[in-house]
Amino acid sequence: MAQYVIRGGTPLVGEVEIGGAKNAALGILAASIMTDETVTIDNVPDVRDTSVLLEAMEGIGVQMHRIDRHTVKINGSNVRNVNIEYELIKKIRASYYLVGALLGKYREAEVPLPGGCNIGSRPIDQHIKGFRALGAEVEVEHGVIHARAKKLVGAHIYMDVVTVGATINIMMAAVMAEGKTTIENAAKEPHVVDVANFLNSMGAQIRGAGTDVIRIRGVSRLHSAEYSIIPDQIEAGTFMFASAATRGDVMIKNVIPKHLESITSKLIEMNCEVDEFDDAVRVVAARGLRATQIKTLPYPGFPTDMQPQAGVTLALSEGTSTITESIFENRFKYVDEVVRMGANIKVEGNTAIITGGGKYSGANITAPDLRAGAALCIAGLAAEGVTVVDDIHYIERGYEDFDSKLRAMGAQIEKTESEREVRKFKLRSKIVS
Repeated sequence: MAQYVIRGGTPLVGEVEIGGAKNAALGILAASIMTDETVTIDNVPDVRDTSVLLEAMEGIGVQMHRIDRHTVKINGSNVRNVNIEYELIKKIRASYYLVGALLGKYREAEVPLPGGCNIGSRPIDQHIKGFRALGAEVEVEHGVIHARAKKLVGAHIYMDVVTVGATINIMMAAVMAEGKTTIENAAKEPHVVDVANFLNSMGAQIRGAGTDVIRIRGVSRLHSAEYSIIPDQIEAGTFMFASAATRGDVMIKNVIPKHLESITSKLIEMNCEVDEFDDAVRVVAARGLRATQIKTLPYPGFPTDMQPQAGVTLALSEGTSTITESIFENRFKYVDEVVRMGANIKVEGNTAIITGGGKYSGANITAPDLRAGAALCIAGLAAEGVTVVDDIHYIERGYEDFDSKLRAMGAQIEKTESEREVRKFKLRSKIVS
C-alpha cells in the first residue's frame, strides 16, 4: 500500500504551479457530452477523480482523445446507453453530475449514488427537487438514481440550502429545457461559474452565475467549444497553509487571487505576509504565527475544503483558536491523528478548540479523507522527525504530483510502497538533514 514518508523541519521555499480545479473539471467533463460535436478541454487536472469520471464516460460510448496530460478531446455523439457502471463511479462524489448532463440531453439517466470521501451527509434531495421541477420523474432504487422525462420545461426553483452540486446539476439539466429556468439561493463558488461559462461557450444561455440567482433560457442544441479550466483554489490554499506551517516563503503561481481572498485574510490574521500579483500569491511566514477564529461558509466564505489545513497550522500558532464547521459534520476526523503528533485540539460538537504553541513530532498516521490527508502531510512537514502517512489514495483523488511539487520547494517527502523503502528514506533523509 502506497504511503508518503516525510522528514519534517524544513521550511518550504520556492514556487509551485497550481493545476486545474478538480471540482470545476468534474462538472465540465460531464457537461461536455451534452453536444454531439467535439469539445476540447484544457487544464484538466490529472488526478484520480477525473480519470475515474473519464473512464465511466468511455463506458457509455463517449469518445476520448488525450492530446496531452492536461488536454482532452471529447465527443458524446455515440453514447450507447445512459446507465453508468457502478464499480467505477462509486469511487467519486461527482458521479451525480452525469445525471444532469444525461437528463438534459437524452431525457434519461441511471447513475449510482455518489461515493468519495466520508466527511458527512451529502443529501441529493435538492438535486431531485430541481429535476422534478423541470418535469422529470426521479426515483432512487438500490443505490441508483433513475431520472427520465418526456420533456423538460423551465421552472422557478428555490434551493432550500446552498449546494454546489445541485446548482451545477440543475443548471446542466435546464440548459436544453423549454423556456426559462430561475435557480434562487444558488451556490456562488468559482467552479459553478466555470461550469456556466463552459456551457455558455457551447451555446447555452446562462446569466447570473456567481450570484445567488441564476437565470437560464433553454436552447435546442449545444455546439463544439474549446475551453480552459480555472486554477484550483483548494490546491492553492493547501500550499499557502503549507508555507505558513513550515515557516516558509512560497510563491503560488497560476491562481486567481480573488478566489483566495477568504484564505488570504485568515493567513494575514495569523501574522503571515501575503503578497498578491496578477496570477500569483506569495506567502511568507517569517514571524511567529498567531491564533484566529474560523467558520466555514459557502463561497465567498472560508471553504470547508480548507478547514483541516487551517486546523493543523493553527495548532502551531500562539494562543487559542476556534474553528466552527458549518458544512460537513465529519470534517474533524483528522484531529485524532494530529493529536497523536502533539496537537492540543478538543472537538465539541461542530467546533474545534485549538490551544496553540505546541510542536509536532513525527508519527505513523492515516489519511481519513482527501483534504484531511493533505493537512496531515502539512503537519508532517512541520514536525520533528519522520512521519508516515497511510491511505494516500485519498490525497491522489484531488492533488496532482503532490509529493514532487513539495520536493521542488525543499521538502523531504517520498512516495513509498514497502517498509524497506521507508527505512531507506529514513537513512537518506537523516544524512541530508
